Amino acid sequence: MRVSVLFLVILACAAFAAAFPAAQSRVAKPLDIYVIDVEGGNATLFVSPSGESLLMDTGNVPPGAVRDAGRIMAAIKDAGLQQIDHLIITHWHGDHFGGLAELASHITIREFIDHGPNVQPGAVADEFLRNTYPALVAKAKHTVVKAGDKIRMAGLDVLVVTSAGETIQTPLPGAGGPNPYCADFKPGENNAEDPQSVGIHITLGKFRTIHLGDITKNKEFELMCPKNRIGTVDVLLGLHHGQASSNSPVLVHALHPRVAIMNDGTRKGGEPEVMQTVHTSPGLEDLWQMHFSLLSGQEYTVPGMFIANTVDQQQSAMPIAPMLAPQPGPDTPPPPAHNGTAYWIKLSTRQDGSYTVTNARNGFSKTYTPKR
Repeated sequence: MRVSVLFLVILACAAFAAAFPAAQSRVAKPLDIYVIDVEGGNATLFVSPSGESLLMDTGNVPPGAVRDAGRIMAAIKDAGLQQIDHLIITHWHGDHFGGLAELASHITIREFIDHGPNVQPGAVADEFLRNTYPALVAKAKHTVVKAGDKIRMAGLDVLVVTSAGETIQTPLPGAGGPNPYCADFKPGENNAEDPQSVGIHITLGKFRTIHLGDITKNKEFELMCPKNRIGTVDVLLGLHHGQASSNSPVLVHALHPRVAIMNDGTRKGGEPEVMQTVHTSPGLEDLWQMHFSLLSGQEYTVPGMFIANTVDQQQSAMPIAPMLAPQPGPDTPPPPAHNGTAYWIKLSTRQDGSYTVTNARNGFSKTYTPKR
């Protein structure tokens, strides 16, 4: 009798496992996030546990477009994707939309998402929006999002928290408390288009991350003061390349990230003011960077194992002091040429709130488990 009951139990367990293999597989799969090296631009790929994909931005305009689209395609291939389900262009700057036409020639994009018209007139962006973008979106779904909208992805909660210069007004669950950093806020200067950026907050189980495109300090203040409408996050993505026009304590410190991943370039971002803000953020354990930054120098940088791409055009001796960024204009020297393979940083997250960050250059990885 005991043998018969045991046999029936084994059969029942086997039948259950056979009936629900897909559910078991979905539970086991993580949310994967690829922060792709597009030389100080932005390209961040999210792949949900169900295999649905969201790409934020596409790197630089020509001549960098072919290079950057190729790097994005390499990440897409690594993720096993056959299409891009949702593509956000955060705003109309060339380091964010520049590789789009080239990328679209290699893979199907099902939905294009943006904040609406360009508000900072410029020949490159205006020509792209007039002559190229309409033909791309005509083949797919086109969505202009506003703050508070949801982007539907199976298994994830993807909320638009900034868009077209507006921010969410209703705090996220658990948020809404006073932000103590607002009292010391100092306004900054910005161009017209950065503050228009589409920013998203993503939740998977207990894991939370945020990417705000290139929103600047003044817009950070609107989002986070006097009440913190976001609460805290596990991982802060992007950081506007580590530029000092963004990354005020009202945002970085109030979000209380455990990990930050900066999409800087060799000579773009990683500025001392930002590095000081990030490194003094309460609860921060690690900053990961796409590039070693000459603007940080050895004074403010992180250990090399946390940097995906090392110094381009390596000098014989690396100065300790940060380098000053060259003034923009026709006489600005070109940025250092990237010599060698471009590496991404990959973040794999799980429902229980744990996540692993891996540097593709050296294979170094670190797992962050929920704190009790």
